[in-house]
Amino acid sequence: MSVQIWTFIFVFLSFSLYIGIAIWSRAKSTSEFYVAGAGVPPLANGMATAADWMSAASFISMAGLISFLGRDGTFYLMGWTGGYVLLALLLAPYLRKFGKFTVPDFIGDRYYSRSARLIAVFCAITISFVYVCGQMQGAGIVFSRFLEVDITTGVIIGMTIVFFYAVMGGMKGITYTQVAQYCVLIFAFMVPAIFISILMTGIPIPQLGFGAELTDAYGGGYLLDQLDGLSEQLGFATYTEGQRTTQDVFFITAALMFGTAGLPHVIIRFFTVPNVRDARRSAGFALIFIAILYTTAPTVAAFARTNLINTVNNAEYSAMPEWFSKWETTNLISFNDKNNDGRIQYLGDAERNELEVNQDIMVLANPEIAGLPNWVVALVAAGALAAALSTAAGLLLVISTSVAHDLLKRSFLPSITEKQELLCARCAIFVAVLVAGYVGINPPAYVAQVVAYAFGLAAASFFPAIVLGIFHKRMNKDGAIAGMLVGFIFTASYIIYFKTINPAADNAAGWWLGISPEGIGALGTLANLLVAYSVAKFTPAPPKDVQAIVENIRLPGEAVAR
Repeated sequence: MSVQIWTFIFVFLSFSLYIGIAIWSRAKSTSEFYVAGAGVPPLANGMATAADWMSAASFISMAGLISFLGRDGTFYLMGWTGGYVLLALLLAPYLRKFGKFTVPDFIGDRYYSRSARLIAVFCAITISFVYVCGQMQGAGIVFSRFLEVDITTGVIIGMTIVFFYAVMGGMKGITYTQVAQYCVLIFAFMVPAIFISILMTGIPIPQLGFGAELTDAYGGGYLLDQLDGLSEQLGFATYTEGQRTTQDVFFITAALMFGTAGLPHVIIRFFTVPNVRDARRSAGFALIFIAILYTTAPTVAAFARTNLINTVNNAEYSAMPEWFSKWETTNLISFNDKNNDGRIQYLGDAERNELEVNQDIMVLANPEIAGLPNWVVALVAAGALAAALSTAAGLLLVISTSVAHDLLKRSFLPSITEKQELLCARCAIFVAVLVAGYVGINPPAYVAQVVAYAFGLAAASFFPAIVLGIFHKRMNKDGAIAGMLVGFIFTASYIIYFKTINPAADNAAGWWLGISPEGIGALGTLANLLVAYSVAKFTPAPPKDVQAIVENIRLPGEAVAR
């Protein structure tokens, strides 16, 4: 069977499963809608957390970026995994104990301020919108290639599916849907990785294949040595040598790390389990599930880059395999025969290079480039959709929760009934899907880059407020509000300037202090901390009952929130 038929089969079966779970687990109360009734087992929650966190950026884009960036791409690995460890071990147990399942709710109560709550709501919605746009973009890329529809249609299909099960089941439906999606995405990521590792190195474990020698059919020698040689031969930067400054790599890693620890859709996961102990257990399970993909991604990146160069460079354009023309129709691969010789010149020299490859296609195209069976190619498509839609659903829930619970119920309309609150939450998801779909159709950058901007904004706004709220009982509302405003505005302005106002200056020479837009969130975090601490020092201390709660959440056992 063709790739398209296999894709239809896998997508139909997986989507039917997701919709079936949503119908089975339909939320009937706000507790079920927001936190799944706090009754999810730790193992299931760990799996759902992994699926929620490993978005289209992890599945589709990360390995692709690493395949082009080489060593520099490791800041995605270090930042995202390091941030999750920071969240799981340092912050999540305390937030779970505080008892507030949304970041705006925590900030509003911890800093005893309606203004702080409203600022946090605005930040949560903005961050989630930026993040979810990347997921819609990823879904559009998959549909456009494998179902042979345009990206706009692909995004609309993804919007429709995720809207249905997010509205129907809320967190309860999303959680159990994400358990299924994790199984699909990890199977889809690992099967081709194992196949290609066996073909290229004879070793069935991709993590070991990364440092192994290639088989004779692939030229022999160590994988990274050959990739370095091919890169240098064609005028690309050496794969194992970094091109970005150490300073920029540090700031990007820090921004991704702090942003991960402040992401609202990940934090809320720790409230779907019965108690603090189960929250810690689910965090451990999630880390194991995440590690499976993240330790495999560098190998997939190296395999994909090697196979791409060997397949396309100096090859007859008319003799290119079917996958090449299929990706051409999506405009994610483009060939311009500058010397009219009918051959593809894939070179590092921009003046002579004839091939442009979108980095987001590398994982999706990798099985085809390696000549794997059609069912494996289709399986990867289903896995990519699972990754994109799982995270999109979690983010949409954050948006709906911020609007219905934090903005309406806790701020402007405290007297609304539970039924009205649930309706408002569902309406918020509808509006969020439309906005996310539009931006997904008109993306500002690669999927992983868009996601990196969301992490930077989360780092600059939420991370200091959460950390200081837990560990510094003297931190007051004035400091928190000032810090969040400064951090968010500074980071957002920097990103907007280089991505929309003056994109021509978006290079190392134009960046302030040599820090890229992907890394500016780390500087925004520092600005937030300094401003918050300084303002708090010269303004009244928090009420005694708030300080007592801060002391209480550090003690073992279940705490009673304010």
